[in-house]
Amino acid sequence: MEFKDLGLSEPVLQAIADAGYTTPTPIQEKAIPWVQMGRDVLGCAQTGTGKTAGFTLPMIDALSQGRAKARMPRSLILEPTRELAAQVAENFDKYGKYLKLTKALLIGGVSMDEQEKALDRGVDVLIATPGRLMDLFDRGRILLHDVKILVIDEADRMLDMGFIPDVERIVSLLPPLRQTLFFSATMAPEIRKLADKFLTNPKEVAVSAPAATADTVLQGIVTVAEREKRETLRRLVKAEQIKNALVFCNRKRDVDILWKSLKRHGFSVGALHGDMDQATRTETLEGFKKGDVQILCCSDVAARGLDIGGLSHVFNFDVPINAEDYVHRIGRTGRAGRSGVAYTIATPDDSKFIHAIERLIGKKIPPLAVEGFEAPVADPNAPPVESEREHRGGRERGGRGGRGGRGRGRDRGERAPAPANESRPEEMPAVAGSGWGPSTEAPAEQPPAEMAARTEPAPRAERAPRAQRPARQERAERPAPAPVPLPRREPQPMGAGNPAGRGFDEDGVPAFLLRGRRAAG
Repeated sequence: MEFKDLGLSEPVLQAIADAGYTTPTPIQEKAIPWVQMGRDVLGCAQTGTGKTAGFTLPMIDALSQGRAKARMPRSLILEPTRELAAQVAENFDKYGKYLKLTKALLIGGVSMDEQEKALDRGVDVLIATPGRLMDLFDRGRILLHDVKILVIDEADRMLDMGFIPDVERIVSLLPPLRQTLFFSATMAPEIRKLADKFLTNPKEVAVSAPAATADTVLQGIVTVAEREKRETLRRLVKAEQIKNALVFCNRKRDVDILWKSLKRHGFSVGALHGDMDQATRTETLEGFKKGDVQILCCSDVAARGLDIGGLSHVFNFDVPINAEDYVHRIGRTGRAGRSGVAYTIATPDDSKFIHAIERLIGKKIPPLAVEGFEAPVADPNAPPVESEREHRGGRERGGRGGRGGRGRGRDRGERAPAPANESRPEEMPAVAGSGWGPSTEAPAEQPPAEMAARTEPAPRAERAPRAQRPARQERAERPAPAPVPLPRREPQPMGAGNPAGRGFDEDGVPAFLLRGRRAAG
């Protein structure tokens, strides 16, 4: 089947031909006819299969008739990241260049003035991230009751990033009579539950099993020690015929560290992560697409939906913690039937994450050997060692575990391990008279016998065997001993002859009462 067999208009077919495409991908072949019929569509396909063109091409035809009103867009496309939103905008520019459609791109990190001016002129296509869209709506700068087509793209990523409450609020502001297109790379139970909430009698299209990797991507994994990862990456880059490559790190600050390291070694490298301002992110991405930058160190913000033409290599400098992120990362290469290479650099502590990835993709990742590096073999008898990732995570979460103060082990009452280069007392060389280690010299003076005896521990008293001890029940039933009466002193007569009885008369009456008796007498 070719694009001309899908019933697209002549201006759209001409734009597709100008882009160099003639045959639709499976997701485009299945989704476009249902979108043209006005049906709700639930699309599930692995990343890199052309989902974006699957909904932009029929939308351009559907919006070619009619005119947008001020602040009232005719269609809305929600994207989880700025880069994805910008890429969808490029698709409308590419395939809608022969039709007079207006669009607006609402993303964070840039000024709102130009965005508000575009909305005031009226737009046929509104492409937005949920946060910026809600910000403008709360300011009263946009109305959503004229939206005829809603697209929720990368729904699983929306769920991961916590945008679903914003998406639910946005959907509640739209007219109930609309067409909804819902696309996701995976179809977890949570995603299907959302689809049932947003869609009405949808047509479900799926072209491959969820989380399957493309057969055109050559995969490999090399296991090295943590301290050897950067050198391993440099050797891999030098050994491969790299046109352009993405290098993924799990954390944003590691992106900056690796970027500086590669730049210091003379590589053409850039950095891309979420903490960068939008102008820098856009400039870096454009330089990478043009070939001015050969290697792009990035976080997972670039793992979804970015279409880098002819990307030759993907390197996982860090093994992704979530197995699905592995699929999305390596899906940046081997797109549209082209071949690609995806190498992963792992440490022995990453074994559980590797096993999870292999279970998800349904096959083993072939091991890769790098000259000069051998995979470290873990000693089965050695105690468990905290991985560098867990060590850094613990230091970031609570404390100062790496600075000799309150490490995670000490918080649990454990003794901190001795440094590797510090000898234990029994391993230290013998020093005469120091008391540490074996000494070849005899001590100058022996302690006295009585002092030695005093230092010897006293022998414990012999305890009766358990069989000879009385049972607890018998001891409880034994009668309590009778109280011992205290000795009682006999009272002595009080009077003049008794020194202890001074102050009393012969009858034992206190003297201060005698005064009252005499007064009465």
